[in-house]
Amino acid sequence: MSYGQRTGPRLDATFAALADPTRRAILARLASGQASVTELAEPFAMTQPAISKHLKVLERAGLISRGRDAQRRPRRLEAAPLAEANKWLEAYRRFWEESYERLDALLDELKAEEKRRPPKKRGDRR
Repeated sequence: MSYGQRTGPRLDATFAALADPTRRAILARLASGQASVTELAEPFAMTQPAISKHLKVLERAGLISRGRDAQRRPRRLEAAPLAEANKWLEAYRRFWEESYERLDALLDELKAEEKRRPPKKRGDRR
C-alpha cells in the first residue's frame, strides 16, 4: 500500500454513510432482515422524513437497497460495500499487527540481553 493509493468514490461514500450513528443503527437492524421505513423509524426519536434522508444516504452508498413487496418497499442490507471497506481496513490491521510483532521481537531481544549481562555491583553506576 502506498501513500498515492486513492480510495474510490464508493468507498468514500461508504465511510461517509457509516460516520453517522443513526445510519449504523439502521444497518445493524437490517443485518437481521429487511424492514420497512416505518419499522426502521420506530426506535428513533425522529420524523419519518428524517429517517428517509438517512436511508437515501445509505442507498447512494450502496449499503442498502429497496425491494418491492405488494404495497411495502422494504429495505435490505447490501454487503458488497462493507466488504470493500473491510478489505481496505484489513491492510491497516496487518500493518499494525506486523508493527506489534516487531516490537515484541525487540522487547524479547532486550530481555535476553539483560539476562546475559553480569549483575551490577554495589555502587556500580552501569
